[in-house]
Amino acid sequence: MPKFTARPRPVFFGFNLMALRTLSSRSKRSLPSFSYTSNPSSPSYSHGASSSIDTSLSATQLAHELFDVFSQPPNVRDSDVLCSLGRRLTPETVEIVLKDLRGWRAAHEFFRWASWQEGFRHSCYTYNAMAEILSRARRRTQLKALARELVGQRCPMTPGALGFLIRCLGRQGLAEDAGFVFDHAKDLSCIPNSYTYNCFLEVLARMGKVELVETRFTEMVEVMGWEPDKYTLTSVLQSYCNAGKLDDVFRIFNEINDKGWLDDHIFTILVVSFSKWGDVDRACEMVELMGNFGMRPNEKTFHVLIHGFSMQGRLDKAVELFEKMKGLGLNGDLPLLSVLIEGLCEGKELKRALSLYKEMKVVGINPDLLLARKMISTICAEGDFITANQLFEEEGEILDLDSLVSLYNAVLDGLVRRDDAEWAYTLLKAMMEPPTSPAQHLIFLEDAGCESESSGNTMFKIKKTAQPNVESFGIVICGLCRTQKIDIALVLMRDMIAMGCKGKILIYNDMISELCKADRLEEGYEVLRTMKDFGFEPTEFTQNSIFYALCKRENFSGVFALLKEMRLKGHVPWIKHCTLMVERLCKNGKVEAAYDFLDGIVQVGFLPDIIAYSAAIDGMCKAGNVEEALRHFRDISANCYLPDVVAYNILINGFCKAGRLNSAQEILDEMLEKHLVPSVVTYNSMIDGWCKANKMSEALTCLAKMVDATRKPNTTTYTSLIDGMCNAGAPDDAVLFWNEMKEKGCAPNEISYTAIIHGLCKCGRADAALAYFHDMKQSGFSLGTYIYLLLINSLILIAKMNEAFELLNEILQKDCCPLIGSKNHQMLLKAVTNLFERKSHPVDLRA
Repeated sequence: MPKFTARPRPVFFGFNLMALRTLSSRSKRSLPSFSYTSNPSSPSYSHGASSSIDTSLSATQLAHELFDVFSQPPNVRDSDVLCSLGRRLTPETVEIVLKDLRGWRAAHEFFRWASWQEGFRHSCYTYNAMAEILSRARRRTQLKALARELVGQRCPMTPGALGFLIRCLGRQGLAEDAGFVFDHAKDLSCIPNSYTYNCFLEVLARMGKVELVETRFTEMVEVMGWEPDKYTLTSVLQSYCNAGKLDDVFRIFNEINDKGWLDDHIFTILVVSFSKWGDVDRACEMVELMGNFGMRPNEKTFHVLIHGFSMQGRLDKAVELFEKMKGLGLNGDLPLLSVLIEGLCEGKELKRALSLYKEMKVVGINPDLLLARKMISTICAEGDFITANQLFEEEGEILDLDSLVSLYNAVLDGLVRRDDAEWAYTLLKAMMEPPTSPAQHLIFLEDAGCESESSGNTMFKIKKTAQPNVESFGIVICGLCRTQKIDIALVLMRDMIAMGCKGKILIYNDMISELCKADRLEEGYEVLRTMKDFGFEPTEFTQNSIFYALCKRENFSGVFALLKEMRLKGHVPWIKHCTLMVERLCKNGKVEAAYDFLDGIVQVGFLPDIIAYSAAIDGMCKAGNVEEALRHFRDISANCYLPDVVAYNILINGFCKAGRLNSAQEILDEMLEKHLVPSVVTYNSMIDGWCKANKMSEALTCLAKMVDATRKPNTTTYTSLIDGMCNAGAPDDAVLFWNEMKEKGCAPNEISYTAIIHGLCKCGRADAALAYFHDMKQSGFSLGTYIYLLLINSLILIAKMNEAFELLNEILQKDCCPLIGSKNHQMLLKAVTNLFERKSHPVDLRA
């Protein structure tokens, strides 16, 4: 089909100078007139009356002379000759010379010189000739200036010539300049026709200007009265595809279909678009529809689909399409096969990947180094060293030294990926210390999980010249660090430096990070000094690794010295490390020190995160200093932050735990006034507080507010209510909440079982408690010793002697007898005494 990529060609485009020299039957003195046809791929031209052969030969000779002059360096050009030639200059001659000059600079220089000649005026064709040269050379600045100059000179343009210029601008993404020229068509004595509009719509569609496409399309049809053709609708379809406007895409597609204009280009646009949107299934539907119209997808369409399925991890579908593509005689190319093979490698389908890898070589598509590395690394990572070694030998024969080392690095990477960093270390050491023999050094690795019958020890050949590079050391050292083989990594780093390789910053960062995690800070500082000696500046990661170790040690002076250095370098301390420091201090009872730490961070010039402040407030609440916690909360609210829900939850929970429920309610009310939405944790804290204070009316009111706020009660909520109801002497209500909890899909946990059993025992419902106990055991939970003994004594009180005896035997057989003198010990003695007094079965106390 004719593509909407054609353009009206300026006169003489496509002719070379030698052809023009033989031209003797056509006039070249007057400008040709352009006649637009409906098919933009078939522009036609008509010329004025022909002049004499002498005139034609004169124009050709002039072009030849100008070409000779402007092919010379500027300093050797004869000025008198240039003046003489300038007086005879015509637009058609300029067009011929522009076409044949090499390079955009020479053409631009000649174009500018022609502009300065007295009596000469560029035509639309000379401007377009220069525009095409600049567009192909991607000289956007010069092309923009040329378009502005053309409008400023009010150069007459034909509709076809205007469309050609617009497309030159569009190819370089100059949509605004294309619009500027189009909007000044009247100043150029031009009335745009449908072809001009088609060119402009195509540019706008390519640049994703969907709103402008719609505006210009409406203008073209309703204002100018031009009927949209196939090329018009193609541009509109493309713009909707680029904008992802699916409904409009199908509307235009159906309109094109109704007019019988569907072709493979239209389908390709849709296939590419659906693939970009991740809807490769619908893209496949378009391919099937193409078949219904008697069309077959081209190679580009297959490539797009296969890439789309591969990106989605749907390798079976990608391979299926590839097989279909091969059935049409299309073998694909290296990028396509690389995507397929790499996808198969990622999906652990090594047999299919290897088969495709060998197949591509058979059809003459040679893998590049990246693909060879991917194959070898993946196969090594799976432990199939036999196949990896075969590939290594096969590819290594044709590689230069640097590429060969790159293949060794693939082996090292594969070993590290399968957590065999020490084997990688062995291989690397062999590369570092090759034998004096010019042959090779052999390293044996034991295959793991290889299905080959010849699995066993596999030999890797280390060539004398294949010494490791910085990537080799980086792979192995970082791999050793990740597996906590820090001492071996340190040795290897020193060996690397001894070889004259200074490494890269990732190596030093990983070493410092692992040393700091292992609390080997002094060695971390030593690596840092080495790193600086080689000219590597510490990164934010480097300094935060050390910051972590200092926080872990609660080293205040070291922390603040480092923070000052980080401030100078523009590095920011990580929130998790600041929070760690606060939490450790609070856990050790140093709550005030935690606040001093946060104040110190502020003095250095950093603002701690609300998470760190919340950790300090939590520490103070747990220490029972809720008033002090509230004061600090008010301070940070006034000076630093608007506290979030988590910070309010910490404070509310602290006051509830302290029994200050009215104060907790006031804080909750304040939270609501600030338009913060309480979470389930917020309501749970309040409900638990009211229940523990035996104020069940307030607890139920809070539960109602929780439900009204569309916060679903969870197991924690119900556990508090069950415990509260039992403490209030309302076991039936506790059982109702238990049943509601299970109906709502909240699974009971060990705490909730303990609450219901404990509560029922306290309320004299030991038989009911025993039923929950058996249910608890079937659910895989176990009771604590205290609840066991409470249940035993409760069963004795209601004369359930056999059940009590069984439980007592069970607890004694578990060898969990309580310490003498403890509360549990007293309860145990009471149970044994009661059982003997009631002449129960004898108890084997030796258990």
